[in-house]
Amino acid sequence: MEVNIGHVKLSIVHGDIIEAGTEAITNAANNKLWMGGGVAGAIKRAGGEEIETEAMKKGPITIGDVAVTGAGTLEAKYVIHAAVMGQDLRTNGEYVRKATINTIEAADNIPVGSLAIPAFGTGIGHFSAEECSEIMIEESVNTLLNVKSLKQVKIVLKDKGIYEIFKNALDKRFRCK
Repeated sequence: MEVNIGHVKLSIVHGDIIEAGTEAITNAANNKLWMGGGVAGAIKRAGGEEIETEAMKKGPITIGDVAVTGAGTLEAKYVIHAAVMGQDLRTNGEYVRKATINTIEAADNIPVGSLAIPAFGTGIGHFSAEECSEIMIEESVNTLLNVKSLKQVKIVLKDKGIYEIFKNALDKRFRCK
C-alpha cells in the first residue's frame, strides 16, 4: 500500500528491512546503541559487527535521537540508529514519535532518496502495534511534507499481523481503496 505525501511516496511493505532496497535502513535501537536482538540483531548479523562498533562509538544518545553509521556489507549505504528505548528495553509513544521524526530528518540531511523504517518498539520494546502505527504514520506524514531529498519512505514490517495493522492505519488515514 502506498500514498503520496508531497513529492514522497510513503508505503507499507511486508518484508525484511535488510532487503528493502533503500539507501538507508533504520535500526530500532537502545540509547547506548549496542545491537542485541530483534531488528538490531538482524542488521548486525547481515551487515557485520562493524555496524555495532561504529554505532557504539557514537553513544550513548538521548532516547528519541538518532545516530548514523555505515551499513557494513548490507546493500544499503547507511544505518540510522533510532533510540526508541533505554537500557530497560521499554518504549512509549513519545519516544516513538521523536524517533520517527528524527529518523526521517536524518535521512533527508544525509541526504538519501530512500529510507526503510521498522515498527518502532513493537518487538523487544513491547509497544502496542496499533498505537505505534498511528504515531508513526502521523509523524511520517507531517515530517515528509518538509523534506528536500527523500523521495521514498518504506515502513517495512516482517510480522504479517503488524503489517496488517499498519496497512489498516494508513488506509484509515487516507481512505485508500
